Amino acid sequence: MFAEFLAHPGVEEHVALRSRVGFLALHGGLEPGTAELAIDAAAASGASLYAVVQPNDLKWHVPAHQVAPVDAPSLAAFLEHVDIVVSLHGYLRPGLRTSVLVGGANRRLAEELGRRLREALPEYEVICDLTRIPPDLRGVHPANPVNLSRGGGVQLELPHPVRSIGPFRDASYRRHTSTLADTLAGYAASAA
Repeated sequence: MFAEFLAHPGVEEHVALRSRVGFLALHGGLEPGTAELAIDAAAASGASLYAVVQPNDLKWHVPAHQVAPVDAPSLAAFLEHVDIVVSLHGYLRPGLRTSVLVGGANRRLAEELGRRLREALPEYEVICDLTRIPPDLRGVHPANPVNLSRGGGVQLELPHPVRSIGPFRDASYRRHTSTLADTLAGYAASAA
């Protein structure tokens, strides 16, 4: 299914192999702001990048655990190159409007990134406890690309306000997005 998605007109892969820390954004365009954050944080920190961006009119969601590196040689090369991954996703759920969910199988990395995010974004509840994260947003499936690098990784589920999308486009929310990008870049630089 992922190979078919990548072959669709207008779908773009963005790949940069730099440091051993990598940013992943599988749902760019569908989850606005995620690919942009990954691209900005990777560029600022010298981290590696794999991002997929689809046209605004496509709305094709391939669940992360169905994104197989065998279907995407560029993704396979990215995962072979990096040691750890930070995967960026977007979500919208009632009751979690300002919650940043920190999933992924490498819980040590998740706790460290969660600590940094709490310090940088006090306006948001940063949740690292997997029992408090909805099961479909935990990012712990063994086939999820965030968990396929040598050191595993962290999956961030980001609400609309911290991505400055929808009604959250004013300067205060753009500052949150900028702070998030800076925090992610600092984390990647320190983990490289």
